[in-house]
Amino acid sequence: MKLDKMIAVRTNKTIYRDGDTCVKVFNEEYSKADVLNEALNQARVEETGLNIPKILGVTMNDGKWAIVSEFIKGKTLAQLMEEEPEKKAEYIELLVDLQMSVHAKTCPLLTKLKDKMNRKITIADLDATTRYDLHTRLEGMPKHNKVCHGDFNPSNIIITEDGTPYILDWSHATQGNASADVARTYLLFMLKGDFDGAELYLNLFCEKSGTAKKYVQKWMPIVAASQSVKGNEKEREFLLSWTNVVDYE
Repeated sequence: MKLDKMIAVRTNKTIYRDGDTCVKVFNEEYSKADVLNEALNQARVEETGLNIPKILGVTMNDGKWAIVSEFIKGKTLAQLMEEEPEKKAEYIELLVDLQMSVHAKTCPLLTKLKDKMNRKITIADLDATTRYDLHTRLEGMPKHNKVCHGDFNPSNIIITEDGTPYILDWSHATQGNASADVARTYLLFMLKGDFDGAELYLNLFCEKSGTAKKYVQKWMPIVAASQSVKGNEKEREFLLSWTNVVDYE
């Protein structure tokens, strides 16, 4: 592999382009099990027929684990929104349509969303009463088996030159309730400080999918708590501030 063209740097990983392939190289301390699980998630989602880069291999590079997949040439939806702010509403609508196409799929071997969230709430930096309330709320939510991306945001969508959209980064994929996935995307907009984008996104999703806004909002404390166990201190503080919201009016 020729790793001299860096595409992006993320927490614990660096992404390179090598000809027609994309190589995601993980730091030495990154868990082997997590790398293999990410590759397996992506391979399983490939089988649903969604437009995603195909996995080509899992390998070692200079003592570090790496996932090799197709390189998709294009611009992310985040880049397009920055370049053409006047089209922001149009791009957010595309984001919603793509997310709904993900939720229309099932993939029975993916991890269950509820199981993953219960594990994360257990280790969240919250008092026992709040954790109990969140576990209880989670158990009371309707059980679904839709494919959930887990990190669905404009920077994980690439639009090719001919306008074909591809969905990237399936490391957090699970099966479960689509509204939890929507709550996660809403919070990602909020974390970026794009409050207008967050509201536009949520309103559009609820309108197009026929979902009650209050139903998605009921997921927000649960999702915020489960996401608070990763990320930087500032993000954790923001997410933990959402966990104390008992109910939305």
